Amino acid sequence: MSDQDDTTDYNYEYSLATACSNSLETVNSTSVTVSYVIVFFLSLLGNSVVIYVVCLMDNRKTSTDVYLMNLALADLLFSLTLPFEAVYIYTSDWLFGTFFCKLVSGVQEATFYSCVFLLACISIDRYMAIVRATQFISKQHCMVRAVCGLVWLGAIMLSLPVVVQNEALEIEGYHGLRCYENVTAEHMDEWRVALRILRHTVGFFLPLVIMLFCYGWTMGTLFRSRNSQKHKAMRVILCVVLAFMVCWLPNNITELINTLIEGNLITETCDLRRNMGIAMYVTQALAFIHCAINPILYAFIGKKFRNQLFMSFFKKGLVGREMLSRYRIGSLYSSGSSRHTSVTL
Repeated sequence: MSDQDDTTDYNYEYSLATACSNSLETVNSTSVTVSYVIVFFLSLLGNSVVIYVVCLMDNRKTSTDVYLMNLALADLLFSLTLPFEAVYIYTSDWLFGTFFCKLVSGVQEATFYSCVFLLACISIDRYMAIVRATQFISKQHCMVRAVCGLVWLGAIMLSLPVVVQNEALEIEGYHGLRCYENVTAEHMDEWRVALRILRHTVGFFLPLVIMLFCYGWTMGTLFRSRNSQKHKAMRVILCVVLAFMVCWLPNNITELINTLIEGNLITETCDLRRNMGIAMYVTQALAFIHCAINPILYAFIGKKFRNQLFMSFFKKGLVGREMLSRYRIGSLYSSGSSRHTSVTL
């Protein structure tokens, strides 16, 4: 491409950005900011309680408990970035400099990867336990911890390109700084498209295929089985996976379309930019809400989680025996909580 063509493309992009610079005025930044603050406090409280409850189990933790505790840790770390996002959206300006731009972006990216990888690990674990009827991997606590370590290592490695490239930048056509990829103009589109395709494929759609396969076989086995305890063992986990899909699937589809637009594979117009801008705000807010959902699912659906929680409150003297007997369902250490269940179910 010649210099003249580069100049023409730049002038077109600049004029388009200038003409469409006010395309997001319809987004209520105050509402989004307040929702982020609420989600931050709910996630901070809820995921801390989940980690606390699982840590109390000592040697009674199952493989699923270990995975779900790491999932709660990932959600907790993700929620710590929401105050930065809240200020960013409210002011339409990144006020925290390049270091925190890299840090916040890296934590968000790493925790996103770790969440979806851990959910895939849980689906494989349930498939092996129920369909293949083997508990070998589940009983090898060192192996489960090693898998979690590999998940976190892989998530951190996959987040490194974002950490390296993101900076606090001034972008033509926008007011204030943006926390965005700083890529040279010559390879900007190719680099951005490659990174985002990698994120969508490795970080969402591939693990989603694994989950659908494993849970498809698992549900088929459960339907043919009359063991009601196995059915209960899957209830919360399926709700957790469904919540992840509902929250993150719209965001991934929207970002994929936006990637195609930025890669000049879809012609951009002011109407398209405005609609995509609003869609990115809405789907990102929905995705960020996810970090506070899992503890709510455990509390309302997971009987054993409530039992363990109220038992710990009773031992600490925070609740009386009457309240314990009112909210505690069944026996925490009954035979139903052995092989196919966990304290969070």
